[in-house]
Amino acid sequence: MLMSELRRDPMTGGWVIIATDRGHRPSDFGSVGAVRRSGFCPFCPGNEATTPPEIRAYRDPGSAPNSPGWKVRTIPNKYAALGIEGDLAREGLGVYDKMNGVGAHEVIIETADHNRYIPDFSQEEMTQVIRMYRDRTSDLKKDSRFRYIQIFKNHGGAAGASLEHSHSQVIALPITPRWVKQELICSREYYAIKERCLLTDIIRQEIHEGLRVVYENEHFLTFCPYAAKFPFEIWIAPKNVVQNDFCMIQDNQIGDMADSLIRVLRALRSGLEDPPFNFIIHSAPSKYPKAGAWQTIDQDFLWHLEMIPRLTRIAGFEWGTGCHINPTPPEDSAVFLRERIAEES
Repeated sequence: MLMSELRRDPMTGGWVIIATDRGHRPSDFGSVGAVRRSGFCPFCPGNEATTPPEIRAYRDPGSAPNSPGWKVRTIPNKYAALGIEGDLAREGLGVYDKMNGVGAHEVIIETADHNRYIPDFSQEEMTQVIRMYRDRTSDLKKDSRFRYIQIFKNHGGAAGASLEHSHSQVIALPITPRWVKQELICSREYYAIKERCLLTDIIRQEIHEGLRVVYENEHFLTFCPYAAKFPFEIWIAPKNVVQNDFCMIQDNQIGDMADSLIRVLRALRSGLEDPPFNFIIHSAPSKYPKAGAWQTIDQDFLWHLEMIPRLTRIAGFEWGTGCHINPTPPEDSAVFLRERIAEES
C-alpha cells in the first residue's frame, strides 16, 4: 500500500489528500441514487475476520473480540485515506508544501443489523454510537501528530457512502481543515468585540425568534441556519454551555443529542423519502497553544453538528464563487421538519 500524501494549495491555504488506494474500495452502489442491494457485507456479524481487527467495541458480556456479540464496533478503515504509521516529514518544494499522509481513519459500525439505520434506532442505541464517537475522539487526541479529529457520516451513494451497512467514520488529521479555521476565525473576531460566544448568541436568537427551530430538548437546539447553503440544512448544537471540544460532551447531554438526531432523521426519511445526507461534527482542534490567536477559544467557540441532505447538486456558479444558491428558505424547511416531527411523535 502506498502512503498517502498531503499537499497544500498555496492559492487558498487548504490541504488536499492524494490517496491513490482509495480508488480500489468495494461499493454497494453502482451509481448515484442506486437502491440498497443484498449480498456479502463485511460489516455484518459473522464476517469480523474479513475486516481489520477491531479497535474498540461495545459487546455482550462474555463475547470475544472480533467475533459476533457486539453492539457498536470500531475498526480501522481498510482503504484508509491516511496511514497511522510514520512521521509527517514536512517538506517544501519551491512554492509548494507537502507532508506524508499520516493520520488515522476508522469506521464506526453503528449496529449489527444490516437493515437498520439511525431513524430505526432507539435512543439508547444512538446514545451508544455517540459515546463511541466521544471515546474514539478522546483516544486519538492523545497522539501528538494529530491536530484535528473529524467525525462524519455519509448516508447513501450520492452522499459518498460505499457500503450500505449503517456506519460513521473518524479521521484524525495532522492539519486543521480550512472550513473549520474559518469558523474559528469568525468566532474569535466576534468574541474580541462582544466577549460572547457567537454560536451561543445565535442559539439564543433562534430560540427567541422560533422561525428556524426544528426541535428543542433540554440540552440541544436543532435548527436550520439563517444562511443555509443547502435545502433542509440542519445544525444541532448544545445549549447553556460553551464546549469548544466535542469530547467535553457529558453523559447527561448524550441522550438528548441522540434524541435530536433520531427525530430529525425520521423527519427527513418520512418527509423527503430518505434522502442521501452527510453530517459532520465541527469541534475545536485537538492541538493548539493556549496563547496568541487561540487564547479565547475556550470561550469563543462551540462545537456543533452540521447535516446536509443531498437534494441539490453544486454546479459551476457555486464552485466558481463559493456562493451557494438555496432554492428553499430555511424558514420553510424548519416548518416542514417541525410538522414531520410532530407527526412522528
